[in-house]
Amino acid sequence: MKKTKEMLDMEPSGPLMADVAKLAGVAISTVSRALANPGRVNEKTRAKIDDAAKQLGYTPNAMARGLRVGKSNVIMIVLPGSLYHGASQIVPQVLQAINVSLLESGYTLMIANLARDEASERHILNLAFGGTARGTIILASKLPEVDGRSLAHAGLPIVSMLLDMSASGVPSVVTNDREAVRAATAELIRLGHRRFFYLAGPEDNYHDVERFGGVLEAFQAAGLPETAVVRSGGKLDYQQSFEIGLRAAEEFVTLGHKPTAVIATSDDMAISFMSRIGEMGFGVPEDISIVSFDGSPVCAFCSPPLSTIEQPVEEMGKAAVAMLLDAIEKTGEPAPARRVIPSRLIIRKSMAMPNLLPKQSL
Repeated sequence: MKKTKEMLDMEPSGPLMADVAKLAGVAISTVSRALANPGRVNEKTRAKIDDAAKQLGYTPNAMARGLRVGKSNVIMIVLPGSLYHGASQIVPQVLQAINVSLLESGYTLMIANLARDEASERHILNLAFGGTARGTIILASKLPEVDGRSLAHAGLPIVSMLLDMSASGVPSVVTNDREAVRAATAELIRLGHRRFFYLAGPEDNYHDVERFGGVLEAFQAAGLPETAVVRSGGKLDYQQSFEIGLRAAEEFVTLGHKPTAVIATSDDMAISFMSRIGEMGFGVPEDISIVSFDGSPVCAFCSPPLSTIEQPVEEMGKAAVAMLLDAIEKTGEPAPARRVIPSRLIIRKSMAMPNLLPKQSL
């Protein structure tokens, strides 16, 4: 068949996939599979293909390959609103991990911003139903739905990351929020703390339910009553975590019998809280110990360095991509409904034994 100018324009200008296949002594389909999903090709064959590609200087044009086979190679990431998530950098870290894994498998990342309004939801649905995307990884708390259309009915494989949607039939990759906070709380109890201040995200949010549940489970195991913790926040979204921390500091100084330990459900909350109470004359950890959730690199550079529960974002990103591509490529292996990747408690100087006579006010 004679190629049109458009078809020629889509071809890579250098060596072709057929050249790589010939040099490696394999079929073209094997080369394509090795580039799109390396895990489906045995290591020996993959090494031969890699060596041949390097010798020839072959660089696959992933977009052109998707167009030639009549299928999109774009994976759409649906975010929970703005990319801005403060100092925690969790969403950028997640995107980096996902992007690296997708590129390695011959797919392209497309970011869709779910701003919780009808226009953004309709745009995302148009992309999904119009064939722009081959699959979706969603970081938002719900699937886009408008005018009777839902992302669930677009015929695309979907994986949820960070939020557990497995009960709704959406395969999910999450970390162990509840167990991680339970362990951090238990460590504070072991140090001698008996009065706690909890900086909460929005009420009924998946993360807040799981993390506060971990606090209460640690209390139960230690024989402490639920009244041992004072909750602050619950109204603002996680994207307003700095403000949650500042408001919590103002609330903290009004408490008559002050807590000696703070459990913040994001690094941003802890950072702004610690800064504000420092201005008010309270020392960390002399007067109050603090531990947070997320594991942002900035925590190591706080004063004092902030203890935090580090989310395994790189592992989670790789797992979400692998789960999605398995569904796209139909490997034949049933996808798990839910995969949990454990977080890690990093103890730094913001946690210590409680002061027997903490400051009550200034």
